[in-house]
This record gives sequence, C-alpha cells and structure tokens, in this order.
Amino acid sequence: MKVFGEKAGEKKFRDEWIDFIHELQNKICASLETVDGKGEFKEDLWERKPGGKGGGGKTRVISKGGVFEKGGVNTSVVYGELSRKMREVLHIPLSSESKNWFAAGLSLVIHPYNPFVPTVHCNYRYFELTDSDGNLTDCWFGGGTDLTPYYLFEEDAKHFHGTYKNTCDNFDERFYRLYKKNCDDYFVNTHRNNERRGIGGIFYDHRKPDETHDLNLWYKFSKACGNAFIDAYIPIVEKRKYISFTNEQKYWQEIRRGRYVEFNLVHDRGTLFGLRTNGRTESILMSLPPTVRFEYDYKPAQDSEEAKLLEVCLHPQDWV
Repeated sequence: MKVFGEKAGEKKFRDEWIDFIHELQNKICASLETVDGKGEFKEDLWERKPGGKGGGGKTRVISKGGVFEKGGVNTSVVYGELSRKMREVLHIPLSSESKNWFAAGLSLVIHPYNPFVPTVHCNYRYFELTDSDGNLTDCWFGGGTDLTPYYLFEEDAKHFHGTYKNTCDNFDERFYRLYKKNCDDYFVNTHRNNERRGIGGIFYDHRKPDETHDLNLWYKFSKACGNAFIDAYIPIVEKRKYISFTNEQKYWQEIRRGRYVEFNLVHDRGTLFGLRTNGRTESILMSLPPTVRFEYDYKPAQDSEEAKLLEVCLHPQDWV
C-alpha cells in the first residue's frame, strides 16, 4: 500500500507529517511565550529507553512564567516492534500481518496561574503499522483540542467551539457535531457521576480512508485542527490574564485540577499508552498541574459561579 501515491525517491508522507508537528511546536511555543510575557520554554531532547526500540522526542516546558504556572508542548517520533503488550493496547490480533508500528505527534497541556484563564489540552498524531518487509498494512489519524475553565465565561466557550466548528466545516459539516460529542463522551470522570473535566472541544481517533474521505483529507484536516489552536486559545488568555482573583478562587482552581489529575491517571488513553509502552515518564506526566487539592466531599455553594461551572461539566452544552 502506498500513501498519497508515493513513488521511489519522493519524500515519504510520514516525513511531511514530522516536519509539520515540529513547525507547529515552534509556532505554538512562540505564541505562548508572547502572551505570557515572562516565561520561556526549555527544550529537553530525549531518546527511548533500551528495550523500547527507536525514536525520541522534543519536550518543551514552561514554568513559573507571567501567566503560565506550568505547561509543556511536546513532539515525539517513535517506533518499534509490535510486542504482545502493544497488540493488546492497540487491539491488534496475533494473526495480523502487521509486525511493526510507528507514531508521530504533538501533545500539549498548559496550566495558568490565574483561575480565570482556562487550562487547555491539544494532541494530534499519526500512526502506521507495517509488515516484516516494511510495507504499510494500516494507518490512521487521531487528535483533538479541549478547554478546561475554572470559571465559566460563555463568550469564551462560544469563541473556542466556534473556532473549531469553522475548521471542521471546511472539510465536512458533519464533523463538528460528531467530534464535539466524541469529546464530551471521552473526557469524563465516570467514577464521579459522569462529570466532565471541562467544556470539551473536539476529539477523534482512528480516522482512516473511507468512501468519502481519503487519507489526504485526514492529513489536511489534522493539520488544520492543529493550526487552529492558536486562534482558539490565545485570545481567551489575552482577555482574562489580568483579572484579579482571591485565595478562595485559587482554591477552587486546585479542586478542579484534582479532577484533571484523576482523569489523566485513571482514564486517559494517551497516558496509559505511553506508560504501557516504555514511553518517557517525565514527558507523559508533564500534563499534570503543579498544585492540586483533594478535599473530602467538596461541594461548591449553591448558585455560585463555581456551581455554574460544575453544572456544565455534568451536562454538556451546545455552544455554537
């Protein structure tokens, strides 16, 4: 199977995707440094552990900035043999002709100081399977971007979702509703009465060629969604970063950060995939906030702004 009609001597599709995620990493880091005004990203290059097979990544972390308390914008390009554990994680039967795997993607999480500035998560990735001769046997795209506010500003929610709806509509007007629902249904702490960790966004996985969407469309769609991140998030940060806040509001932020940690450690597929496949622990757990609270049976006051946020986490809204 050839990808995008590749011919001998041409640049491979996977290399084009690798170039894209590195370019996107540079653009996003530059935008976040500008809006922060103080902090700078520090880069940490890494290679996979012995036994984890090949590849590595660029972890870029910002901390103790003017706006962002902790955050990371990471890229990774990794590959290896399909071990029994990997087959279980990817649901690939032992009888499959696929023998090797390859994955390349960008993942970011940003945690602000100010509880009026939302936390944000973004991930876009490409995956390949090949047989023992290096022939492609399967490939797919996945990804998404979602917002986790601590206080609800409806205009921010409409802006964020509207940005991604416009991006999706450029490819297929069915995409936004489908991938918004996927997001609402995925980022859920089912052990807490189906409480969402935020107000969602879009989320999709295992997007492969079908009768109406070829692989080239999924490639362009994933690039467009990645590029939309800056327009979706940075204006919200600019609007909220100077709002003064109280110790009580910071306390609520840390309560909600606890829910974020619970989801990432209990349910998140990316976290579990990385830890089960000898991934780099520091880069995987970069997503965790620096300070959190776990208070027994905490409930916000009735009709408070905190209760308003919790209500939309329990009952997803249509924002556009």
